[in-house]
Amino acid sequence: MTAADQTADASPTLRGSVPPLREWARTFAIGICMGSADAVPGVSGGTIALIAGIYGRLIAMVTAITPQRVWDFLTAFVPTDGGVSVRTALGVWEEIDGWFGLALLAGVATAVVVVTRAVHVLSEDAPTLLFGFFFGLIAASAIVLLKELSFESAFQVGAAVVGFLLAFVLSGPTPFLASDGLLLVFVAGAIAVSAMILPGISGSLLLVILGQYTRMSTALSEFVDALVGLATGGSLTQVVDVGVVVVTFVLGGLVGLFTISRAVRRALDRNRRATMAFLVALVVGALRAPVFEVRTEVGFSTDVLVAFAGAAVVGAALLLVLDWYAVDLDLDSV
Repeated sequence: MTAADQTADASPTLRGSVPPLREWARTFAIGICMGSADAVPGVSGGTIALIAGIYGRLIAMVTAITPQRVWDFLTAFVPTDGGVSVRTALGVWEEIDGWFGLALLAGVATAVVVVTRAVHVLSEDAPTLLFGFFFGLIAASAIVLLKELSFESAFQVGAAVVGFLLAFVLSGPTPFLASDGLLLVFVAGAIAVSAMILPGISGSLLLVILGQYTRMSTALSEFVDALVGLATGGSLTQVVDVGVVVVTFVLGGLVGLFTISRAVRRALDRNRRATMAFLVALVVGALRAPVFEVRTEVGFSTDVLVAFAGAAVVGAALLLVLDWYAVDLDLDSV
């Protein structure tokens, strides 16, 4: 047998590459949990990945996806030179742990669609309870994170102050965040998705800070409705109108996942404590966002305040129970 034949025999095959159904189901279930966490402010999908024991594999997958590998994968299907090479494509696919990523993404996407549907309904029917619940999640998340944070230099304190002020200001009335432009949607997607893989930092929380959380929840629900309607004779125009917003967000998320998230990882490697101080302070400053939403949409009265506080207690209790029983978060391991 020639060296070329040995190399060909060593190349992966589709049948040998696909993981067992049990592994698919487990990864999909973890994706469901991560997506559910990512879809609500204050809870991080990265924390769920840490709990499930796949955080290292997730980071390895993200960092393995490079422009060169994407190019090699796509060109393997182009009938030039040696022709289409499925084995070459499968080799690249395995290098980036593609089957794991596909199952995880399917679970995340499924959960996000379901949770955002509930958020869309509650934002219209019970905004006080919804944002009160979010306030509790964010407050408890801040407590959990602050517990693990220590300040050892003036630079760390300064980073925390900058993070807090940035989130606090953006969480209030900010004219340039009130626009409906696609550029803001793109940037919001890039920032939110890049944060979703960091334990303790919620991508949805950043959407709340940017004033895009309710908008994107509504857009996704309307997009799914439009797709279902199209299958039953609905209008393609409605699918396109809402789909442009959703696709723009997804494209921004992809860009953020492979750019901003890597920049954050480099910042963590260079000065972990200062970077975490900045990120945790963002969570604390974002406590203004749910209050601002309720004051704007409903207005505070005694009844509203009681309902808001009650929902906040439920949200805080839920997150603290998760922290107590599920994971001992160590920021130094992020």
